[in-house]
Amino acid sequence: MATQAAALAQLRAGVADYYTAKLRRFGATPFGVDWSSLDSQRVRFMTLLRLCDFSALFSLNDLGCGYGALLDYLDWRHSDAAIAYIGIDVSEAMIRQARRRYRGRANVRFVRGHLPPGPATYSVASGIFNVQLEQKLPLWEDFIATTLADLRRASTRGFAVNFVAPGAQRDGLYTAHPQRWAQHCAGAFGADVEVVEGYGLPEFTLLVRTPPAR
Repeated sequence: MATQAAALAQLRAGVADYYTAKLRRFGATPFGVDWSSLDSQRVRFMTLLRLCDFSALFSLNDLGCGYGALLDYLDWRHSDAAIAYIGIDVSEAMIRQARRRYRGRANVRFVRGHLPPGPATYSVASGIFNVQLEQKLPLWEDFIATTLADLRRASTRGFAVNFVAPGAQRDGLYTAHPQRWAQHCAGAFGADVEVVEGYGLPEFTLLVRTPPAR
């Protein structure tokens, strides 16, 4: 157990280094969090946020928040919504950038780490399972399963995540068929899982709606 925990800690440190390097090269832009364009980033956010009921106040954990781009999207498309937002990222440089961009913003905070500091109504994670790099597949999938369990514990109504679909032409990417992780979430969490595909990107999104805690 200790050895596995150490391996996961080393994996997360490698992920942090990767994204820190991207931020230093490209700044607070979609390229700085390894996305190809602003439009594709917005499509991902729109799809993940299908989970949320914007008619009522809710809290939101954004795991892998980067420089806070999801807040930019919420300001653009949901400026009237009442949301308490917490951004979490393993990269200290990303968290510093996000705090600078949103300094003094009410109901917004950013923390460094690999899991949410507390429960929220919903949690989302965009792209955090994609960049496998040189990690061995069993360890990477253990990282995914561990993170999904963390998201379940941190979400009272559900969480949303996305994955690259098979066929992507880029080295170092993790890809999966939708049923691989949809079935995992349904079985492990007793969740209602909606698979969203066909939104113009080579990927899919899981909307995981969880039953209330007993």
